[in-house]
Amino acid sequence: MLIDQTELIRKTPVCGGLKKQTLQFVLSQSEELEIPAEEFFFREGETGDCLYVIRSGTAVVQRMWNGQAIVLARIKPGDCVGEMSLIDLQRRFASVVAESDCSVIRIPYTALMKLCRTDMEQYTMVMMNLGREVSRRLRIAGERLFRYQQELDQHWFDDQLSFNAYPDC
Repeated sequence: MLIDQTELIRKTPVCGGLKKQTLQFVLSQSEELEIPAEEFFFREGETGDCLYVIRSGTAVVQRMWNGQAIVLARIKPGDCVGEMSLIDLQRRFASVVAESDCSVIRIPYTALMKLCRTDMEQYTMVMMNLGREVSRRLRIAGERLFRYQQELDQHWFDDQLSFNAYPDC
């Protein structure tokens, strides 16, 4: 089911608290795209110039390690991706590939720069929302790392007990 563009973007966390006129302005600078299953939105290391809001379909965020794609997250309608590069102006941290056919709204960096020149208060709200979204995701990643580290330490501790209990083996 395809979600109405204005309604979708209004509910997207990065657009929380924005005025209706601001949403319409951002949408007027944006474009709708169809991304077929298995096609990339963008690839790790590319220059970031936009963010995407998913209207329909699902996609995965992944990084390459030893020639294999490691899935970091799955995204669904209402989620956005690509926001990190709009904040830090660095290359893409990960790749995003469509898991199924996706309909998206592509919001270019230039739209945010135009908003900055026309309404600094609303631009600030967008940037604060982007920061909150990145912070939320960082907390999730931090929790995963913490749990993984605990599992590693427990396995290491268990291995040490095994070796100490049977030193002649």
